[in-house]
Amino acid sequence: MISFGTGGWRAIIGDEFTRENVRLLAQGLADRMHTQGVVERGLVISYDRRFLSDVAAWWAIEVLAGNGVPVRVITRPVPTPMCMWTVRQTGAAYGIAVTASHNPALYNGLKIFTEGGRDAELEVTDELAAHTATLDPADVRSLAPYEVRDSELVTQQSSINWYLDAIIEQLDLEVIRHAHLKIVLDPMFGVSQTSLQTVLISARCEVEVINARHDPLFGGRMPSPAEGSMSPLRQAVLERGADLGIATDGDADRLGIIDDTGAYISPDQVLVLLYEYLLTGKGWTGPVVRNMSTTHLLDRVAEAHGQECHEVPVGFKWISAKMAETDAVIGGESSGGLTVRGHIPGKDGIQAAGLLVEMVARAGKPLSEIYADIVRRYGSLVMEEAAYEYTPERREELQRRIFVEHELPAFDREIERISWSDGGKVYFADGSWLTIRFSGTEPVIRVFSEAQTAEEAQRLSRTVAEHYRLGA
Repeated sequence: MISFGTGGWRAIIGDEFTRENVRLLAQGLADRMHTQGVVERGLVISYDRRFLSDVAAWWAIEVLAGNGVPVRVITRPVPTPMCMWTVRQTGAAYGIAVTASHNPALYNGLKIFTEGGRDAELEVTDELAAHTATLDPADVRSLAPYEVRDSELVTQQSSINWYLDAIIEQLDLEVIRHAHLKIVLDPMFGVSQTSLQTVLISARCEVEVINARHDPLFGGRMPSPAEGSMSPLRQAVLERGADLGIATDGDADRLGIIDDTGAYISPDQVLVLLYEYLLTGKGWTGPVVRNMSTTHLLDRVAEAHGQECHEVPVGFKWISAKMAETDAVIGGESSGGLTVRGHIPGKDGIQAAGLLVEMVARAGKPLSEIYADIVRRYGSLVMEEAAYEYTPERREELQRRIFVEHELPAFDREIERISWSDGGKVYFADGSWLTIRFSGTEPVIRVFSEAQTAEEAQRLSRTVAEHYRLGA
């Protein structure tokens, strides 16, 4: 059973992520392209460094070419944003990235992109999954492995220059060159090293790289630039006296930052820093878009500049759609993904990292001081995030109690309003908030809370966990 979440289809290798399922999904997409009459526009496919990613890409290509679909395959592990960028630049009808992003090493999957390099809408992935479910292996038409690589329908592309040049053109290289920044890069055994190192060295930064070798087990860690995974980068920044450290997730669409003091700069803080920089440092104007589990400090920045902050459901497809609708300056999420107006309609850790480096260079002061200025101007909010696994039986119980019966615990503060549009979100009268929803990429239920202090945020989160016996 192929089921799409907010980040595409992801499954455990050898369980649901199999050659048969990849081929069935490729056949389903080929059928869709024929029905829509867009076969001639073709498809772009890329892959990351996960186990079987390159092999699975060719499984899909064999089927697509066997159905007469022209395919452009990027024949080296590259950031997922490059696939999105190539879809947009070539006018392809669809794109596929073989990746499971920041999931554990046991997982792999496929992300689907539509015209313009956008994350496929829920309607598209639902229809694709439903059609694929009607197929069996006998319905799959494909070329043999020895035929496909020489097929006139398959264009093999090894260069990544177009994508990198597009990012470099967006940056003020002169400002960065004169700052003489020292940066430590942690690709987390993923795909960002070549791309990000090229961008930074082009700007004359001194770059040191850790965790760069090809390791499908990601060093025994999740390839996610969350605070708990950043100890090696923090140590490297402090030992080398670097200006900042940059980590990217497995497919380089998200980033995490360590500042000059070794402090972790959360994705929420990065969003606030870059929105403020784009408005005041680059003179842009426009609103900001965030999802329901991302900091409300963005609302304060927007209000101070006479702009609006738009809230959307979880899933980057909603962010990019609202950005297009409102001509927003920037959009992002607390899990580390963001994009900026004029770039691809999806998250890009390479472009975000380059922009952050430009911000530090232009400010002429350490990143820690730049964020201290933000706190003095807009105050501080602290977020708490927790994730709890569940059994199938517990999921049914939680689904009923929370999302059907709308049962909530007794909180220690006044509730202003409640939204059930995407999971549940409780807005409190003092400006704090809490969300609870099932993850769209992993078998966990997530609880986010934000308040004036860490103690308050933790108390809100703990109230929910105790009430529903999460983690018990």
